[in-house]
Amino acid sequence: MISKELLDILACPICKTDVRLEGDKIICTECGRRYPIRDDIPIMLIDEAELPETPKRTD
Repeated sequence: MISKELLDILACPICKTDVRLEGDKIICTECGRRYPIRDDIPIMLIDEAELPETPKRTD
């Protein structure tokens, strides 16, 4: 589990903005990239990031 103190100092390596914890991922609040957490260690590497999901069009 990631502590609130650690989460407060983490930032997206691309946008340099805040991140939030969502399940077993750290999510950038700006670009939406998702960074994995392995063995309670956030992997904040650009190459490890998952791109944000794009909403499906309904028109």
